[in-house]
Formats: sequence, structure tokens, C-alpha cells
Amino acid sequence: MATGDGQAAVLSVFTAKDNEHTRAGLLFKSARLLLPLDRHGRRANLEALYVPTEAATEEFNLLKREFVAAGSEIETVAREWICDEFCFVASAYGFTEADAEELTAGRDW
Repeated sequence: MATGDGQAAVLSVFTAKDNEHTRAGLLFKSARLLLPLDRHGRRANLEALYVPTEAATEEFNLLKREFVAAGSEIETVAREWICDEFCFVASAYGFTEADAEELTAGRDW
């Protein structure tokens, strides 16, 4: 899956066990979590980029809890896609050496 695909990719990689309405709301939230990364714009260095990615990672941690409460989960493919999107944003700003593990260091998903 190519990075930068946005909501279409998010919608294809999460699972739900039951409630479609709840799932749709959580999927929309997940897609919106990546948008602020792009809005932060160019950073002076890679370390400065880790500040907004840390905040976005924490938001995904909170969202994971909502998925679990709704009887869902963030599957392996989704986790990989999310990390790829973090790297996509970093590389768009010239930080091609950014490591997905560093960009999402605080994740619990």
C-alpha cells in the first residue's frame, strides 16, 4: 500500500466485531490524527519533528483504547500503515532518515 493514501487506507485496515456505527466514528478519528502532523510544517531538525509525532502517537494510543472498548482492534496491517504514514510525513519535509520506531516511540499498539 502506498503511503499518503489517507482515509481510504485507514478504512481498509481496521476490524470491527460488532457495531458499524461506532467503528465508522473511530475510523474517521484515526484518519484525522495524522492531519496535524502535516500542519506542523517544516521542522529545523529531526529531533524537532519528534515533538508532534510523539503527540500524535499518544492520540493513537488513546484511540486504541476506544477501539478495544468498541470490540475492535488496530490490526497489524493498520499498525504498519500508521507507521508508514508517519515516515511519509517526515520524508515530505526532507527527513528521509527518520525511523518509524523513533517517530512512534511511545506507541502501545
